[in-house]
Amino acid sequence: MTGKAGPVTVVVLAIFALWYLACLPMNGAALQRVMPDAAARPLLEQFVAAINLPDGNLAAPHQIIMAMVQGLFFEPPLGRRSLVYHGLITLSSALSGFVLGAVLGIVLAVLIVHYRSMRQSLMPWVIVSQTIPILALVPLLTAITGRLGAPILVPKALIATYLCFFPVTVGMVKGLTSPDLMQLDLMRTYDASKWQTFWKLRWPAATPYLFASLKIAIAGCIIGAIVAEMPTGAQGGLGSRLLAGYQYNNLRLVLWASLFTAALLSAALIGLIGLIERRTLARMGVKGEQA
Repeated sequence: MTGKAGPVTVVVLAIFALWYLACLPMNGAALQRVMPDAAARPLLEQFVAAINLPDGNLAAPHQIIMAMVQGLFFEPPLGRRSLVYHGLITLSSALSGFVLGAVLGIVLAVLIVHYRSMRQSLMPWVIVSQTIPILALVPLLTAITGRLGAPILVPKALIATYLCFFPVTVGMVKGLTSPDLMQLDLMRTYDASKWQTFWKLRWPAATPYLFASLKIAIAGCIIGAIVAEMPTGAQGGLGSRLLAGYQYNNLRLVLWASLFTAALLSAALIGLIGLIERRTLARMGVKGEQA
């Protein structure tokens, strides 16, 4: 319990316990339809029936896990019912937006840090840009790119880029300005150029901030890609599966399975970035908790 695994396990088990307990009141109406005399049955029998309803308002964790296993491992990987197929479609949009957003965020941060005019003109607009609702952008971008003949991947990638560049920009601005005046004066004493100061001082100092921003950005890209898939009428992707599960009650488990698959996909990508972060910072000589 002094490490990370113990506390996380306790929290997860507590969430699962509360989730199972919530199934009984949440699925009460559906339980009455299939078991009219449910009120006269023992509470334990009601509970067992409530957590195994196929069309309840709240799916039980074991039902979601079974639906995920079915969709991930027991469907043809390229079939329309496979979560692997839909996950790959969402992942392609998210990674495209992630690369574009990360590059755009780094470039904007460098300009903001090194040029006062850019700092005064760009930074307010970077902040204001995040006040625009995503759902308002999706149909607009879809209509524009559709008229230009662009594939459906383009508006989804642009939405992911929109959600990615902001945390990268803010994090890199903080990282590039993190060296103190004494360190900058030392570089000037060595007659270092701006380019040398950037690569030998500012960029190494900003690397931990970059990885922290990328973790936030990749999760935002997954969310953006899924949100963009819903109103565009996309025939593939986790967003389309979420929409199908919402519209058709007999596919309620599909909604939950798609939701948890998206969460696992985000967690896996964040874990991958964290692994790269630890390796990179270790090679840079950062030890202990920072690495």
